[in-house]
Amino acid sequence: MEFLDNLVLPQSAEHISLLHYMTMLILFLFLPFISMVLGGATLSIFYKIKGLKENNSTYKQFSKDLIEITTINKSSGVILGMVPILALVLIFSQLLHTANSPSIWYLSVSFISITVGLIYIYVYRYSLSFKDIFDSVGSAQKDVNHELKEQFSSYSERAKIVNNKSGVWGLIFLYLATYFYVAGITAAFSTETWGVKSSILNLVSSWEIFFRWIHFVIGSFILTGTVVLFNFFYWEGGRKNLTQEYSNFVRDRITSHTLINGAFLPIAILLSVFALPSSALSVNFFGLVLIGLVLLFIAFHMLYDMLKNQHTKHSGSAFLLVLFSLIFIVISDQTAINNSTKKHSVVLAAQFEESLVQLKAASGGVGAISGLEIYNTKCAACHQFDRKLVGPPHKEVLVKYEGDIDKLVAFINNPTKVDPAYPPMPAQGLKPNEAKAVAKYILEEVRKY
Repeated sequence: MEFLDNLVLPQSAEHISLLHYMTMLILFLFLPFISMVLGGATLSIFYKIKGLKENNSTYKQFSKDLIEITTINKSSGVILGMVPILALVLIFSQLLHTANSPSIWYLSVSFISITVGLIYIYVYRYSLSFKDIFDSVGSAQKDVNHELKEQFSSYSERAKIVNNKSGVWGLIFLYLATYFYVAGITAAFSTETWGVKSSILNLVSSWEIFFRWIHFVIGSFILTGTVVLFNFFYWEGGRKNLTQEYSNFVRDRITSHTLINGAFLPIAILLSVFALPSSALSVNFFGLVLIGLVLLFIAFHMLYDMLKNQHTKHSGSAFLLVLFSLIFIVISDQTAINNSTKKHSVVLAAQFEESLVQLKAASGGVGAISGLEIYNTKCAACHQFDRKLVGPPHKEVLVKYEGDIDKLVAFINNPTKVDPAYPPMPAQGLKPNEAKAVAKYILEEVRKY
């Protein structure tokens, strides 16, 4: 996006490294949250529809619990959902400055879609509660007049309509947002897409993006499952007000969903890895992916044990293992981006150094250049202020230049042999403003002796 390119300043090599670390920290917050919301909202709407069709109160309650657990609260949607993806847009604008990569455009669309999707999902969450309240109050007021009952019924019906529409639209925008997010990250890997005009056809037909998105969706359901188990059975000692029947239902359903998705995850990871260009791959990358797979294998073993032996004692450990696995996957992705953009980062760093030199030259002022730094680099090896070294001490020879800095600058630029007792001073190759800076420093400093 051209307007972002115009806002970006050249980056030093240190700044570029810092941006990579910032990206990892942002993704540590963003990915777990958006994965939970995506998986939780999908399962919530699925069980809500199932509960309405079968008139099953357990399904309806489970639907409500799922969306409340995974969306946390409205503030989380802003802090963990919207702000991080906006920060990623700005960071990638700097990392891929002048690369003309479609990554920035994809991430910008993802930010807009996530914002809209989260608004719809939170409307879905709270309208689900409002509908239950209206239904409960309306059915409890048996002695009220018919008009009031009609009013409660009307409110309940409106809440139902809002709930149905917001849930569906929320999921549409979230799935769209995650696809564009994956496309943005994939485009950062794929240097061959830089400079190529992006189109919807390229986006939809890219098997690299599709495989990585499937990997993302499957991972979202796995993380959601372990989060729900963690919340129900481990956090603060587990929920105490659950009936045994509902507790068994949650354990069996969520564990089954998670294991089914887990069966496909290794294949999805391998396909997404094979989709990466060779420039993104390295020993470190494969090592991080392997660690993530090992952690997932242990977590799935625990979940299978929970389902087989009908217990919940591994719910906390399984969640932590899946979370750490996600962290290693994030680091591996960032390693791949770093590998792919290494040459471009060198170009950006060189542009930074060049712009810095041009800025100093354009300023033409002494203050822009350190006289002390030039003195230590060029002069200190042969000169001291108060004692003889290769050349004479400054305090003995600089008296004739007092009040005439231009004369000293001329000598520094074109030195001549003055005292036969000392060897001739070689030309230092300084620019005019550099010579003036060091001359000013010497004349100011010699007054101290």
